[in-house]
Amino acid sequence: MTVVDIHGLVLTIPVASETERCHPNRQTMELSPRQLLKRLAIGILAAGKAYPTALTDRKDMRALVNSLVPLQPAKKLIRLGPAGDGGYLVPDDLGGIEACFSPGVSSESGFEKACAELGMNVFMADRSVEGPAGSHERFHFTKKYIGATTNDNFMTLDDWVNASLPGSGSELLLQIDIEGYEYETLLAVSPGLLRRFRIIVAEFHQLDHLWSKPLFQLASHAIDKLLQTHTCVHIHPNNCCGSLKFQGLEMPRVAEFTFLRSDRLVTRSPARVFPHPLDRENTEKAPLPLPASWCGR
Repeated sequence: MTVVDIHGLVLTIPVASETERCHPNRQTMELSPRQLLKRLAIGILAAGKAYPTALTDRKDMRALVNSLVPLQPAKKLIRLGPAGDGGYLVPDDLGGIEACFSPGVSSESGFEKACAELGMNVFMADRSVEGPAGSHERFHFTKKYIGATTNDNFMTLDDWVNASLPGSGSELLLQIDIEGYEYETLLAVSPGLLRRFRIIVAEFHQLDHLWSKPLFQLASHAIDKLLQTHTCVHIHPNNCCGSLKFQGLEMPRVAEFTFLRSDRLVTRSPARVFPHPLDRENTEKAPLPLPASWCGR
């Protein structure tokens, strides 16, 4: 991500039109040095196929990070899936969960297989592949993306769950890794369905881009909605992509978050051990520790 901070803003100023360049009017000719600098910055960014936007206020970014500091669940965390990418930590509070919904299918289905072995029906969806990486009698696959609308290529979470489990009101688990579409998907989900997910494992992408105010508004609204019913109990930065340090805050570019429905918490004590003993790096790149600000420090 390119962050250009001019007087505290990443600015959105239109480039002069062809008419303005050929026939400048008085207003164009009387641009201040600051306005000229803004236009110059836009031209430089445009050459790199980037565009400037309003900059997220640091206090808003810090408030979002604070809202995601993990708390300690009543039941210990366990690892489902492989010791590497595709494995996730969840509270050992899985009894009575009827099904796992897992949008985003990759070359690894170990987490889904572990859920199936625990007796859950596992529903997977992804238009970009022909099916899951492995097979199991409890696996069910839909060749569609999951997003904010339902059409030929996409389904909303609500439509997917209703089609998969018609008439059911059972407890569910959600594991969502859909390359940036997670924010719009969570904004579109109904409050009733959101409450049915006892545990949500979400990989949040483009966290460094949250310094761009338009994306911050989208993502923060999705996260705020999630936090109305759920509490973060674990964060694991994905070491695939590193982090961005800006204005005294370090943002992992990609991170895995585990949320537990808040009624399952006994106390609101902060988690103390980072990384968790069961955490494993996603790739062979250098480890990426969770930044101190995300640990409540």
